[in-house]
Amino acid sequence: MNTFSDSIATALQLVVSGDAGLWAVVLRSLAVSATACLLACGVGLLLGAWLATARFAGRGVLLTLLNTFLAVPSVVVGLVIYLLLSRSGPLGFLGWLFSFQAMVLAQAVLVLPLVTALTRQVVEDAERSHGEQLQSLGAGTALRSLLLAWDERYALLTVLITAFGRAVSEVGAVMIVGGNIEGFTRVMTTAIALETSKGDLPLALGLGLVLLGVVLLLNALVALLRRWRERADGVGMALAVA
Repeated sequence: MNTFSDSIATALQLVVSGDAGLWAVVLRSLAVSATACLLACGVGLLLGAWLATARFAGRGVLLTLLNTFLAVPSVVVGLVIYLLLSRSGPLGFLGWLFSFQAMVLAQAVLVLPLVTALTRQVVEDAERSHGEQLQSLGAGTALRSLLLAWDERYALLTVLITAFGRAVSEVGAVMIVGGNIEGFTRVMTTAIALETSKGDLPLALGLGLVLLGVVLLLNALVALLRRWRERADGVGMALAVA
């Protein structure tokens, strides 16, 4: 395979024919990212909604740290998780290094600040519009957070999709803690890096096409959710006027 067109053709054939090796990597990658996002979103949604309505000493410092974590490189996250899970680390007794669980943990830690920060922004914007009304009705911080988060559920679904896209396209952290072991911890991004270095361009391109398709689908879902929300808001306003 010396030409780009030949590599693309072979890559498409691998995808369409259901190549077992390629799709095993794809399914493992989706499973890791989906599990990580479920864990991160379970914590991040609640934490972000609470930060949007709570007022306490040091809140500004905490928000600054949260925004700082958004820019931490994935390889740094992978290094920290590696040290924690290594045999001499505090979590070494779990035996998770170079495993599915280690990759899930790394991606969850990487995605958590993103989910928390975006959720806080969405709920805080809603707080400016409806917070005083809820307070006048006697809603405390926790209840107000939950009510505002539910009211912005369509926007928060967009946050979840964005988080999954961030997780599934990540390479540095999972390569460090997973080891890129064939049949066990090899995911799409790490496999693309490895196969490219080996010169197996059709397989790397095939995985790249699938990854591109996943990201494209996620962006399409985000666009549909935004349109759905705008339409729902328009119907709600029309009913209110009527």
